[in-house]
Amino acid sequence: MPAFSMPPARFPRLTRPLLALVIALGALAAFGASTSYSQDAGPPNILMILVDDLGYGDLSSYGATDLQTPHIDALVEAGMRFDQFYANSSVCSPSRAALLSGRYPELVGVPGVVRTHARNNWGYLDPEATLIPEVLKRAGYHAGMVGKWHLGLDAPNRPTDHGFDVFHGYLGDMMDDYYTHRRHGINYMRRNEHTIDPEGHATDLFTTWSQDYIRERAESSAPFFLYLAYNAPHSPIQPPDAWLQKVQQREPDLSEERAKIVALIEHMDAGIGDVIRTLKATGEYANTLILFASDNGGATYFGATNGPLRGEKQDVYEGGIRVPMAAVWPGRIAPGSRSNAVALTMDLYPTMADAAGVPLHHAIDGVSILPTLQGEEQSLSDRTVFFTRREGGSRYMGKTIWAVRRGDWKLLQNSPMAPFELYNLADDPREQNDLAGEDRETFNELAEALRRHMQRGGRVPWQRP
Repeated sequence: MPAFSMPPARFPRLTRPLLALVIALGALAAFGASTSYSQDAGPPNILMILVDDLGYGDLSSYGATDLQTPHIDALVEAGMRFDQFYANSSVCSPSRAALLSGRYPELVGVPGVVRTHARNNWGYLDPEATLIPEVLKRAGYHAGMVGKWHLGLDAPNRPTDHGFDVFHGYLGDMMDDYYTHRRHGINYMRRNEHTIDPEGHATDLFTTWSQDYIRERAESSAPFFLYLAYNAPHSPIQPPDAWLQKVQQREPDLSEERAKIVALIEHMDAGIGDVIRTLKATGEYANTLILFASDNGGATYFGATNGPLRGEKQDVYEGGIRVPMAAVWPGRIAPGSRSNAVALTMDLYPTMADAAGVPLHHAIDGVSILPTLQGEEQSLSDRTVFFTRREGGSRYMGKTIWAVRRGDWKLLQNSPMAPFELYNLADDPREQNDLAGEDRETFNELAEALRRHMQRGGRVPWQRP
């Protein structure tokens, strides 16, 4: 399948110029005249929405039948959906490091989870890493972050140490309670560098703070970058009671475990809808690039589903690293489009820089997918890409699990105590037929590429100094 595809039945026998006109008129009809795009509008605002542990099968637009996510589904329909988009890791911190740095996470010191206790901490963000807000500010952007950071608790590794003008959110890894916002009894909620203790469900707080930021920035002529990082639907699976009751009434056959995560996702979806409505109400939507993705796959042990994919959060099987992703930019990305290109979290960094018109003069590993988003031919699927997760505990003992994909081939080690496995994803998308013993040539080629990548990462410190 090409990188960009449009359902042919909708546009029979249309020439390319006429097709472009139909797409543009369709976008205007769908979003109203207020969303018309001008080439003179200047760099777009950028809204990056990253959600936490959302499974590949946990959106109705990605096949779920027991939940309703109309607002995220509307984003999918308003722009381009990706079918083979990957998180750089199967857990939180490395994927966030990749998103914000454009690098493989181990190359900026985050091969595993940055945790609140040093004895179980497996990453330290390189203070010299150039994060995306620092790049965008070269083009006059104001940069705000709302939500979960999870890349450090102290200077020099707080959001405001890395280019964000405003931070309103949570520094830590997970909250032990969505209402009290503590982790191990410690409050990590911050407004910039100041500790705050707000009341309310974290999802509602992050939604409201994002709306406030958009309204404030709408008063300025400068473009803005808003990184909205929800901690939902990460555990604890704690939806508001009213949302859980709503789901249980609509889906009485669901287990309580499944009903709770469905309600948590639907509650978050409503918040995303509120944020998008605020963009439209302030007149900012028409010139805003919106990117939506999850940081890793869903945790099936908490009731999530990854659709037909094998594995879950923590795994480097497809269910742990393949995630939903959508991109919207009125007038620039065709609504209802779809891509089968292989892309990763780290690719969003150069994509945002590309959309903003900011050249990059430092090393990154990601590739801008803006050509794909705009319907141009782009070769992405044959490159070699790597996935990393270092972890502690008796299951990992401080070792790393890996995966490498090249074309349709994928080599992985899902436990540091297990042998490597080889799959052809075109023939075996569910990773059931291990070919490691049959195709030693492909095995050896991918293994050699992975060893070289391991050597690169091994040069970068990841412990706290």
